[in-house]
Amino acid sequence: MANITLGGNAVTTSGELPQVGTKAKDFKLVAIDLSTKTLSDFLGSKLILNIFPSVNTGVCSASVRNFNQQASSLENSKVLCISRDLPFAQEQFCAAEGLENVVMLSDFKTGAFGKDYGLMMNNGIFDALLSRCVIVLDKEGTVIYTEQVPEIGQEPDYEAALKALK
Repeated sequence: MANITLGGNAVTTSGELPQVGTKAKDFKLVAIDLSTKTLSDFLGSKLILNIFPSVNTGVCSASVRNFNQQASSLENSKVLCISRDLPFAQEQFCAAEGLENVVMLSDFKTGAFGKDYGLMMNNGIFDALLSRCVIVLDKEGTVIYTEQVPEIGQEPDYEAALKALK
């Protein structure tokens, strides 16, 4: 269980992020077209999993915009932006912002992704939402970098995540 904060208030998560060097667990997430996507759908590409509580908050939307900008120059890589927002909200956000270089995925149905990856918040005002994390996977789905952002209101270390892809 990770100990993080939200506005300075203590929050715990459902577990620990996957360890570097381990295979990432498979997942079932909902895309904006309401199809189900799994980890195997993306194998063969390096992946940045940009995980956050809600696309409708300032820091979360900033992380999606930042990774969208960076993604256009990434070779054989994809950025998966994952939250518990409804796919309709994710689609509206991307359309309004003109974002085309990221893949929006939702854990709204079961929360299994957040639980399996140890990043669902257990308490506080964002209880049951996903904490702000970045997980980078190689082409075979092995974890090569993780970051659990210690204060939900902080942006992730974009540079470190992108460096892990090289």
